[in-house]
Amino acid sequence: MGLQQTRIESLPFVTAELNYLAPTPGKPRTYAFDPPPGEPKSTALPEAHNVPIFDGRLIADSFSLDREGFALVKHPTSVKDYYDENEVRNVYYPAVEAFLKATLKADRVVIFDHTVRKRVEGAADIRGGGPRQPATRVHVDQTAVSGRNRVFEHLPDEAEQLVKGRVQVINLWRPIRGPLRDSPLAMADGTTVAPEDLIASDLIYPNRSGETYSVKYNPNHRWFYIPEMTPDEAILLKCYDSATDGRTRFGPHTAFVDPTTPADAAPRESIELRTLVFHKQ
Repeated sequence: MGLQQTRIESLPFVTAELNYLAPTPGKPRTYAFDPPPGEPKSTALPEAHNVPIFDGRLIADSFSLDREGFALVKHPTSVKDYYDENEVRNVYYPAVEAFLKATLKADRVVIFDHTVRKRVEGAADIRGGGPRQPATRVHVDQTAVSGRNRVFEHLPDEAEQLVKGRVQVINLWRPIRGPLRDSPLAMADGTTVAPEDLIASDLIYPNRSGETYSVKYNPNHRWFYIPEMTPDEAILLKCYDSATDGRTRFGPHTAFVDPTTPADAAPRESIELRTLVFHKQ
């Protein structure tokens, strides 16, 4: 057993239930709106597994986007109200773009959307139906197909040239209020995720279809979280990487119910920005 493995297994952890993908015939698909009559909202049904989720704060400096597929960063911002669409786009977007470009040594960063979430007890996560809820299934935001397609969707005139270099889709996730104790984010160590664990799944919108990865349970998966995150901290999540040289390309993640959360903890509020990150190689 290596030193790193011994070090991880000595970390504090919580045991919590994570929702993996249950076996399903055919390609799983989910409607992002009310489905046609007689169609289920989703065929991607959950299969719950209790797993240890390690406290990654003590070894946060060792996490790497290219190895584990996620990283904890310090990123104070001057944003006062994340629910103000104009402030997010005019203040937060440029700050994140500059931060990621410097942190990831990128040639270019393009932010293509964001989501603000506020947990409401008993509410379903419905687009356009009140505040978005924490995503409580193990997933990756993009696939090998949809990650590349994002370039053509958002930068059609430049896409053919841009995809000749390295392209990543990076999600920057942070709590709006903290310390965050409710519905924290769990991240899988990408080195413990096998390619066959990732199941391409259709996400159907009224005017287009996207594709995400659902994730099958594998007892080899190793999970981490960062307890009591503050609003000047953020997690970088790798959702796609065009590089095929052995580095982690996809980072499964999910919100989870932490059994140690105090009963009076404030409901989770968070914001995530999804970005295209370009390197000329």
